[in-house]
Formats: sequence, C-alpha cells, structure tokens
Amino acid sequence: MPVTPLEPRRPWKGKRIVLGVTGGIAAYKAIQVARDLTRLGGEVDVVLTKSAEKFVASLTFEGVTGRPVLTDLFSAKGAALHVRLGRDADVVAVAPATADFLARAAQGRADDLICTTLLATSAPVVICPAMNDKMYAHPQVQDNLDHLQNRLGYQIAGPVTGALAVSEGVGRGRLIEPWQIEEAVGRGLAVDDAFMGKSVLVTAGPTQEPIDPVRYIGNHSSGRMGYAIAQAAWRRGAKVTLVSGPSALDKPFGVDTVAVETAQDMHVAVAERIGDSDLNIFSAAVADFRPTDSRDVKLKRNESAERILVDLTENPDVARDTRANRKKGSVNVGFALETEHLVNNALAKLESKDFDLVVANDANEEGAGFSVRTNRVTFVEKDAQSERLPLMSKDQVAEELLDRARSLIIESQ
Repeated sequence: MPVTPLEPRRPWKGKRIVLGVTGGIAAYKAIQVARDLTRLGGEVDVVLTKSAEKFVASLTFEGVTGRPVLTDLFSAKGAALHVRLGRDADVVAVAPATADFLARAAQGRADDLICTTLLATSAPVVICPAMNDKMYAHPQVQDNLDHLQNRLGYQIAGPVTGALAVSEGVGRGRLIEPWQIEEAVGRGLAVDDAFMGKSVLVTAGPTQEPIDPVRYIGNHSSGRMGYAIAQAAWRRGAKVTLVSGPSALDKPFGVDTVAVETAQDMHVAVAERIGDSDLNIFSAAVADFRPTDSRDVKLKRNESAERILVDLTENPDVARDTRANRKKGSVNVGFALETEHLVNNALAKLESKDFDLVVANDANEEGAGFSVRTNRVTFVEKDAQSERLPLMSKDQVAEELLDRARSLIIESQ
C-alpha cells in the first residue's frame, strides 16, 4: 500500500495520463488505478477496448475520474482522437495488458484507439501484463515483451507470481497491485537524467537489539521516511537498494529491499553495498546500544528479582564506520532526530560523519519524528546554511530531499 494517504502531489499532480484497459479478468483493478491517479492530481483519460467493456463498464470509470471514457477509434466528434491523446499525454499506461494486446502493440497495429495512440505518442509508455502463466511463458509473448521493452523503450511492470483466475491456480502472470501500477506510472512521469544509471542506497526503520528470544531494545521508528525516499528515488530512475530494519510497511515497488534486524546486521549489509552506491541516505533509526549478553532462552519473571538490570554495550555507527567503504565522489546524506540544539547538533553530525547534507527534525515537535505520516525538517549543509521546511507529508519531504541531492550529484560529477 502507499506510504501516505492519496492527495495531489508530485509527480502525478497536474499531469495528463492515458490509461488503456484491455479485456482480461484483471481489468477490475484498473478502476482503483484510475481513481487513485485522479486523487493524486492526475487528469486521467481512460481508453477501453471492446473486449475490456465485457469486464468493466464505462460509467464506473467516469464516476471515479470525472471524465468521459473513450472507446471508439472512429468517433465522429473524435477525429484524430488518437493524435490528440498521444500528443497531450505525459504518460501512457496499459493495465491490464493482455497477450493479444502485446502482440498487436509489438506489430505496430492501429486497429483500436489504444494501439493507435501508442503510435502517435512520444510520451513514456508503461505496460502492465496480465494473463495465464502458460500464456505468459509462451516464447511469442516473451518476444513481444522484449520488443516493446528493448526496441521501443516501453517500461514493463510485472507480472508477478500469484493467484490467477478461478481454477487456474497460482503462477507468474498476475497483474501487479493498483498501488504498484501507480508507482510505475509515477516513474514514467518522474524519470530524471541525473538519477538514471545511478545507484542509491537508503537505510530505514528501527533496529531491534535482542534481550532474549522474545524481548528487544528498540524505538518507535516505522520506516516511513526511508521507504518514501527509496520509492521516490526509484521513480526518478535510480537503481535503489533499501536496507531496512523491521517494518510493517510494504516493500517499495521496484526497490531491492534487504531486511535486517540489528545494528550489527545493518552495518554488515551497508558495508557490503556502499562501495557501488552514488548516493547514500542514512535515514534509519539505529539503536546506539545493545544488550551485552543476549539470552538464548526467555527470561522468566519468577526466575528474577524485582528488578532486572540489562548491561549495554555500544553498537557500531553504521554511517561513520562505513566511510572508508564509500565510493569516491558519492553524495552522503544523514538524518538527525534531536530534542535540543537542532542545527548545532546536526552540524556536529555532518562533520563527524562526513555528510554532504543532514536532515534534522525535532522529536518534541508535533507532527514530526516517529510513527506519524508527516515531518517538519531542517536541511543543514556543509557551509552551515540551514533551511527549515514547513510541515508536510513524508512523501513530500522525500521529494524535497532528492531535489537537493540532485544538485549535489551534479556538482560531484
């Protein structure tokens, strides 16, 4: 599911999106996609094939987008409709994309409004296949996908392995979920040359330091900020690795997520990967200390005194201790959650850990910090300049942060 509730925001806000829907059982998911893209601020033109109308009704899409649904290539009032759609679109997406559609699109056919629009557009194109697993595995279908991706430059999103139509069992061919389609559309809208071909490493979430097999020392971090950053970096075209402590959030779409538990685990995972990364963003809330001795069996209440003393030892500092592993010329961003002296403490962290930028926020401020969907941050840079942003969603903070990282990446080249 998306990290925050849907509201008009980058990169969807104000964009013209053509959503093609072809005739498969997964077409019902396209209704949610059309609704969500509209709530994200997009202007969504839905195009249905004749076979799609067997599965979903035009009126439903009109109800969730507020715009007429387009079906007829030869509409009297729509002369050159495909040209207008293709010309005005910021992105064209087809979800679901059936095997028949893939074949026609790969051949350059112009026998319905969707295929004809594809021929008339220079906008990014996102194709989301959905079909039976046997059909998906067929060599001709794979050749068609290869042609669309490698010859025409279309983005192919999915399919995934999962439950198929009734009696078809489980296999690779299931349409990705609506929120993942929306992220793929977002990538079509947001790809940035400064991030294309770049590797981005993000740490997120808490760490859990075990006292015994059922208890641990941790904090209230949900991972929302880091997950939002990782997803936004992927939308911009980067290859993103997310090293995440325990989190209940869905893994960001398209991102290589590495699950860890303790600070030591995170240290190892980052040290192994940071040498290949062009941008490193340390947003995890790593525990500073861990129990010196973690018990192998559960500590029983009736076996202990009234008080239990837990001896703590210092954890490795993931950002500081992996400095020598960093790629030469990489950009490094840290986070500082403070309760006092916000900017001064952020500057100290910037210098001690050799960051290019620190994102500081006050743990005592309402709407900022852990376990909330919003944040109020201050950007602190090496020249001691600082900029305080207003309260905004963590998705918006992620975009602002990546804007600044973009400038640092360009400067480092």
